[in-house]
Amino acid sequence: MKAALSFALFGATSALAAKSLSSVQRVTNLPIVSNKFIVEVAETSDIPSKRDLGTPHEQLYRSLKERKIAFDVHKEYDAPGIFVGAAMTLTDSQDVASILKTNGVVAIRPVRSYPRPAPVFSKTCSPGDAGLPDSESTHITTGVDKLHAKGITGKGIKIGILDTGIDYTHPALGGGFGAGFKVQGGYDLVGDDYTGANAPVPDSDPLDQCAGHGSYYILCYLAPPFNSRVLDQEPMLLYVRPMIISSGAITRLKGIIGANPGNEFNISGVAYDSTIYAYRIFGCNGSVNDDVIVDGLLMGVKAGMDILTMSLGGSDGWSESTGSVVSSRIAASGKIVTIAAGNEGASGSWFTSSPGNAIDAISVASSDNTIIPLQSFTVDGVTHDPIVYYDTFPLPVTETLPLYATSNDTTVVDDACNPLPASTPDLSGFVVLVRRGTCAFVDKLANIAAFGAKTALIYDNGNGFAGIEVGNFSAVLIQAEDGVFLGQQLAAGKSIKVTFPQSGAGVQFPSTTGGLVSTFTTYGPTNDFYFKPAITAPGGDILSTYPIPLGTWRLDSGTSMATPFLAGSAALFLSVKGKSPSVARSARTFFQATAKPISSSLTDGDPFQTVTQQGAGLVQVYDAIFGTTTLSRTELILNDTAHFAGPQKFTVKNTGKTVKTYTLSHVPAGTAVTIGAGSILPALGPVPLSTSYASVKFNSGKFTLLPGQAHDVVATITPPKGVDATTFPVYSGFIHVTSPVESVHATYLGLAASLKDKQVVDNTDIIFGVNIPALLDSAGNVQDGPVNYTFVGADAPTMLWRQAFGTPLLRLDLVSANTSFAPTLNSRAAISFATSHKGGSFAKVSTLGPLLEQPYLGRNDEGDLLQNTFVLSNTFANGTTISNGSYKVLLRALRVTGDPTNEADYESWLSPIFGVAA
Repeated sequence: MKAALSFALFGATSALAAKSLSSVQRVTNLPIVSNKFIVEVAETSDIPSKRDLGTPHEQLYRSLKERKIAFDVHKEYDAPGIFVGAAMTLTDSQDVASILKTNGVVAIRPVRSYPRPAPVFSKTCSPGDAGLPDSESTHITTGVDKLHAKGITGKGIKIGILDTGIDYTHPALGGGFGAGFKVQGGYDLVGDDYTGANAPVPDSDPLDQCAGHGSYYILCYLAPPFNSRVLDQEPMLLYVRPMIISSGAITRLKGIIGANPGNEFNISGVAYDSTIYAYRIFGCNGSVNDDVIVDGLLMGVKAGMDILTMSLGGSDGWSESTGSVVSSRIAASGKIVTIAAGNEGASGSWFTSSPGNAIDAISVASSDNTIIPLQSFTVDGVTHDPIVYYDTFPLPVTETLPLYATSNDTTVVDDACNPLPASTPDLSGFVVLVRRGTCAFVDKLANIAAFGAKTALIYDNGNGFAGIEVGNFSAVLIQAEDGVFLGQQLAAGKSIKVTFPQSGAGVQFPSTTGGLVSTFTTYGPTNDFYFKPAITAPGGDILSTYPIPLGTWRLDSGTSMATPFLAGSAALFLSVKGKSPSVARSARTFFQATAKPISSSLTDGDPFQTVTQQGAGLVQVYDAIFGTTTLSRTELILNDTAHFAGPQKFTVKNTGKTVKTYTLSHVPAGTAVTIGAGSILPALGPVPLSTSYASVKFNSGKFTLLPGQAHDVVATITPPKGVDATTFPVYSGFIHVTSPVESVHATYLGLAASLKDKQVVDNTDIIFGVNIPALLDSAGNVQDGPVNYTFVGADAPTMLWRQAFGTPLLRLDLVSANTSFAPTLNSRAAISFATSHKGGSFAKVSTLGPLLEQPYLGRNDEGDLLQNTFVLSNTFANGTTISNGSYKVLLRALRVTGDPTNEADYESWLSPIFGVAA
């Protein structure tokens, strides 16, 4: 494709090339806002043990002042039953432990920052573009079309969208704001200039005409030529690697939910009669922090939203961020909350995003459409049907041009990989035909461009007909048989001309990945082994509304697109079944029970895709609403081998009007090999799948239920045998409950290893060519002997380490230079805030004081989150000055499920000596 995108090359873990240490920026890059915390207090707080001294907030502040804790409050939260507390900055972050001991304080969590969403694929388009399919293909595959045919369109349901704002002036979104319009309310919590690093400037108008992501909420689906970018170099694969979920404004997301029918693209939203409220939490640039997300969520609850949806997040692997916790509580209170699962599929397993990790919310994966809107060109001089090329929009070539082949040999393996011969003619007036193979596409194109070529057709050599990355060149891929035909005709002396129609040449090409999980979808589970993602919805290449100044309509791909589809589906669900809290709480179970499990490929006999990427399968909205068999549980979590829960019980109920006989069956999904064999690092996506399956026995394989009757199913699940526990294989599958008229299923998930055995800190030299963790000197080199630092300007050491897996607790402490003990990590390698902050001991080693604490730290990947860095200063974490002298840094990381009070459950590393000479 010609669109400018960011790509990264991924192969097996063992094939990762070492990165240069010079690429490491010597800045602290942890995903938290310095000294900023959210304090949760009890609703009937007794701070300081007197109930008549004002609100819980006032009592908290009074107590802190009495203990001389310096703080600055940014935001108060007062939503009894969900969340009561305050966002504040502490002058001394080590006061956290003291605050935790305050009567009435429930928890204190660091404020996390979430980067701005970035698209998997994005292209502005207009109604004149050819080849745009009717959006109803996705409606048909999910049953939405049947509901629309019944007149079920989401009327009476209020949906709150937290995103970048909305361009409500868009005609397809109603053209206005307030009573009587589709977008009836909302709020701008931040203002245009908010970046996450400055103070929000809120106002009552959520208009966005500078970002565009939230405007996606309408719906025109284009199938996914972009989710599995093939290759600009053989035989390696290229995957799109967005940092986070997707890019743009509530305008797009709102369109997916609620676009009015009759627009110029003839598309409609999933729940186009629903009422939309827009809560703007991103400015035109930058990121958003937890405190703003929580504010937006609670504002939506107060305004009476039935559904809240967020297409945003950041990979952390834990369910403990404040945004996740509040989202989960809102869902548990009887609202539906849908959140994007993430677009980090290339990064492998255990990389789930918050706030999508919210336990009771619905985390949404993306599936590819069944058709790809491609273009075709015509040929003159030989007899041949129009030839399909892999691009959604026509090549901008308006004249008929002759065709020139760089080789007459249609089996050549390195066509145009070397400079073309001097006898090559001026190619500026030709379309050039080149065979795929051996070298990067951009190398071929550069060689033909040296002779003036402006447009090229690259014909496939059997590696697959898909989108290709061609940089700034104008080139597309055609199928192998078409290229061979053209090449042979040119070799036979035929004169061939080609024409690229600018309209009317669109082709609905069957997708080779149609119906499969989009490869960009993030893999779970969470580090604490929760079931994420929960379910899949269409998300590959979507045309939807966009702010008018930015193009009006836009084509995008991502779980950002799947999430509003699920939110719209939830609106249809509530509009039929009612809006009671019990109905809302049941929605995820109904959606999961009736979802359609998705295969890992379109080849017969291949396993189903791991549940860690598809959840329970592709949503089937009609079946979820009108099915007459219900399950009490649809997520059967077996845990790891150390906490194994093999027998699983759930209840089947016949809610129909006829007698039904049910049969139980087990359908396994592929077992995900989450860690590379012989490695401590993750297997990158697409995650390898094994056919070593779990086995299942039932208490009764067949039973009959009268209308209204229920039956308890006990499924005893045994982990797969003979698997390599060091690869931390995650097994999963489906327990189908089938009658002659319908089928529902519960989905199970387990780990054939112990999480506590998983090494969490990377102590290899795979990434940087040197063993880590490491202390970097002021020049960025690994410090391998004692070094003194003045801590003036850039003269300070930087701690460098990588998380091979998430840790619930990481701590850096200062220890004496004469400290000597055997750390668990050879020259390598946030924490419970309730732990002591005034020194202590570890392995009988005295600690002088903490430098850093980080709770629930996620793992690094091989892309944007390559490493963690922390620049040391000549002060402890509480701001106390460190006396001049010689010291070492002690790193400790708690293994998952480890006991924070047990030294044996930590990994540890001791730095070389560094001197403070301030």
